[in-house]
Amino acid sequence: MIKFLRLLFFALIFKPIIFLIFGVNVRNRERLPKSGPAIIAANHNSHLDTIVLMSLLPLSLLSKTRPVAAADYFLKNKLIGWFALNIIGIIPIKRGGGGKNDPLAGAKKRLDAGDILILFPEGSRGEPEELRSFKKGVAWLVEAYPHVPTYPVFMHGLGKAMPKGEKIILPFFLDIFAGEPVEWSGDRNRFIDALKREIQTLAKTGNFADWE
Repeated sequence: MIKFLRLLFFALIFKPIIFLIFGVNVRNRERLPKSGPAIIAANHNSHLDTIVLMSLLPLSLLSKTRPVAAADYFLKNKLIGWFALNIIGIIPIKRGGGGKNDPLAGAKKRLDAGDILILFPEGSRGEPEELRSFKKGVAWLVEAYPHVPTYPVFMHGLGKAMPKGEKIILPFFLDIFAGEPVEWSGDRNRFIDALKREIQTLAKTGNFADWE
């Protein structure tokens, strides 16, 4: 029943919103993963980021696509928590580290199952079109799964459509840039630097004017 509801929401609500209300221009869509295990790493400016990325993939991959999200944010409310877990399909991660349990255990389990993970290396949402420093969680994960491809994605326009702190969606043209997988370099710092450089390079290909 849950799988059916999830498919229904994406097929009849989320995808129409993304592709009919917004104008979406996807560059190099063929670079997006066609199967798992895989990791999609993207910049983060809006609550819509996750839904947009998931909507770019075929519905046939929906059951194997899992966003990694902050447990303290999405699970603090029972209704929102149920929706996030069952319809969006998040893997809740405890922020801040500490404790005896591996915070990435849920993500590793899904990679073992052949899923496609969606991660935002910046952690929380930033200001519109402003790329912040990357946290090392994705590097820890890739270090444990060096042969799983990490696909960089840059998204432009979502910070205007639904920026941090806003609850109203505004129609705004969206540009999505998919890059070639970033290979594990054998060092967490070098991997993070390479991933950020690739996303910055994708951003430059759009030749966008400064955000107003």
